[in-house]
Amino acid sequence: MGRDNHASRVARHIIASMLVAAVLLELSVLTGCAFVRGKYGDQFDAADIESIKKGVSTRTEVATRLGAPDRIIEVNEHEIFQYYNYDVKSGTLLFLSRTNIKGQDLYVFFKNGVVDDVVFGKPKPTPEFQFWPFGD
Repeated sequence: MGRDNHASRVARHIIASMLVAAVLLELSVLTGCAFVRGKYGDQFDAADIESIKKGVSTRTEVATRLGAPDRIIEVNEHEIFQYYNYDVKSGTLLFLSRTNIKGQDLYVFFKNGVVDDVVFGKPKPTPEFQFWPFGD
């Protein structure tokens, strides 16, 4: 009877170990895949940006035309309105991952409440097809 009891315990231990291994494998496969896309900020309208005139436009006019800035920075007696627009795509498959970020920034510099400079970053062109997650 002692031998059957020992064999039974060994068999239960092997079955329990296999179940735990199967559950862990299943969880790693299910949680190993994630695809995320997010956008932050508003698209820029070229007419809105062109309407900003150095030495003429005021803080109020810019805020009325573009809306509240995403960030306000003060540097060297300048107040800077920063507007941005980002598009993020990210994917993970088990241990392989790839993230692409496409963004634009608009900086409007003010001195004494009047536009002193405008800096607008144009977006990069859409990347060529890439065999995900490999490629340049």
